[in-house]
Amino acid sequence: MKKALLTRSLSLLALTGLLLAACAAPPPAAQPAAPAQPQPLAESQLPAGWKAGIPKNAPDRKGKKLVIRDVPKLIGIGYFAATTKGMEEAAKELGNIDFKTDAPTEAKIEKQIEFIDNFITQGVDVILFASNDPVAIAPVLRKALDQGIIVVGYDADAQEDARQFFVNQATFEAIGQALIEDMVSQVGEDAEVAIVTSSLTAPNQNRWIEEMKKYASSKYPKLNIVTILPSEEDQQLAFKATQDIMKTYPNVKGVFGLSSVAFPGAADAVKQAGKCGQIAVVGLSTPNQMRPFVKEGCVKSVVLWNPIDLGYAAVYAARAIADGELKPGATSLKAGRLGELKINGSEILLGPPFIFNKDNIDNFDF
Repeated sequence: MKKALLTRSLSLLALTGLLLAACAAPPPAAQPAAPAQPQPLAESQLPAGWKAGIPKNAPDRKGKKLVIRDVPKLIGIGYFAATTKGMEEAAKELGNIDFKTDAPTEAKIEKQIEFIDNFITQGVDVILFASNDPVAIAPVLRKALDQGIIVVGYDADAQEDARQFFVNQATFEAIGQALIEDMVSQVGEDAEVAIVTSSLTAPNQNRWIEEMKKYASSKYPKLNIVTILPSEEDQQLAFKATQDIMKTYPNVKGVFGLSSVAFPGAADAVKQAGKCGQIAVVGLSTPNQMRPFVKEGCVKSVVLWNPIDLGYAAVYAARAIADGELKPGATSLKAGRLGELKINGSEILLGPPFIFNKDNIDNFDF
């Protein structure tokens, strides 16, 4: 009897001990929740009128290292060497970025598509591009978006739904106004001027001319554009067109050259005619092509934009998208030394055109 009582007592004590131990034991540690995967915005979450693309099932890249590959129209020319320089500068400032520019040495769209396709296969985080053909490049960019890759354009856009944002170097309106203001500063508000454009069907040139006319008619109504002649992207034709202008319109005080070859062609015609200082030549071209005319004083300034800043802004845009700071509907982008850039829809505006003159033109090599 005593033995049985002792056994029950020991069992009761053991059970009580287990119960006490169970009550005193800390609760099991909570299992960490799996990181939430960012989901693409539903169509209903996008701003009204949003037409740009959105990556599908993109991983969470906030604060993480980014592999960025830049595919410009081509490599081996000064202009895109300058955009790369700006991108490298931004990547170094931001840190935690593996950046590289690689593209064909010829501006051929089929080659550019191959480079982009290879980068998609490699699983990069970001593709930057300057398009050789906005329509032909669109399918491969959409493929990148479908695989969760961030896609940002600069310099030359693609179809809008094939990329997220586009860094626009300057608006047509700003270019048109800058050209007119540059001309008026040299010939005055009451003068005859002429235009040598690339071709009469070139969309960019026609938009610039449209903005030039609009701005001149509202602010300088006595500035008379007497003719518009094409040069068909041929410097010799631009030279000949300018000679014809000087012969047909002897009172002309200024000539616009609206392409990288029309501008030097027009400047050379004025120079050969011995009319530097009598006929102003204003236009759009690159510093390297216009440097001789600027140095000798036949051209006072060159209207363009700074491609270094253009590349710099593109990398800042990519980083902001990855960090979730740049989304559809945003109205501005913080871009390092460039400050806060405005956004219109899915276009990030670099700012006003850049003016090259004898004081700064040697700082640029493209």
